[in-house]
Amino acid sequence: MAEPGPVTSTNLQQLKQRGEKISCVTAYDASFTSLLEDAGVEVILVGDSLGMVIQGHDSTLPVTMSQMVYHAACVARAGRHALRVVDMPFMSYATASQAQTNAARLMRHGGAHMVKLEGGREMFDTVRALTEHGIPVCAHLGLTPQSVHQLGGYRVQGRDADAAQRLLEDAQGLQQAGASLLVLECIPTELARQVSESLHIPTIGIGAGPHCDGQVLVLYDLLGITPGKRPRFSHNFLADAADIPAALRAFVEAVRAGSFPDEQHSFK
Repeated sequence: MAEPGPVTSTNLQQLKQRGEKISCVTAYDASFTSLLEDAGVEVILVGDSLGMVIQGHDSTLPVTMSQMVYHAACVARAGRHALRVVDMPFMSYATASQAQTNAARLMRHGGAHMVKLEGGREMFDTVRALTEHGIPVCAHLGLTPQSVHQLGGYRVQGRDADAAQRLLEDAQGLQQAGASLLVLECIPTELARQVSESLHIPTIGIGAGPHCDGQVLVLYDLLGITPGKRPRFSHNFLADAADIPAALRAFVEAVRAGSFPDEQHSFK
């Protein structure tokens, strides 16, 4: 049986058009990447969440470019099919020029297929500059962890009418600027539905309800091994699985079937 080809942003758009859900999980090393590939995830996110789940920080802010390149390269060595999206860490894209330099580094030395950055309309020019130079971009709206202090903590975003309208406009503007994917984090289910239906690019939700085109979880949350209190939108798939590979397959199957997330993992 022939091995499946690599997943591309075009494939993800086709899945959206067909109404088929996209599964995404974070990874930071070669071993877990191999298991995620075997489980059939379409997207692997090398997240700056590694600052919290691997390094033990209380936010993603201390993570450096060199660390992201290192972990991205570890993931790339085991990558076979999944689209690899790599986070650009805090203050690594403060200007369009800086973003281009650092994104090129993630692609050249880290094996990234696409880079992810946080922010709305203030990122339009940066997204445009990257995509015009052949660097695919995944945007990120809602709860943006790199702005946690400015947001006043890890709280649901877009709940009032003005904030919801702004987020919708930002999503449309990021698409127009050239973004290929959009992560929506911790926003009300209905707002996520409106955003997803208004875009032709896929949306990947985390705490954004079931109407996004795909779902992402932090690997350690998915396996129930994150220390302390886990986010409400996460689910321990290892609890009812025989082993880690089975838990990863269960996540992929639940996303594709539309059984995850449900109401208890979502916000109104």
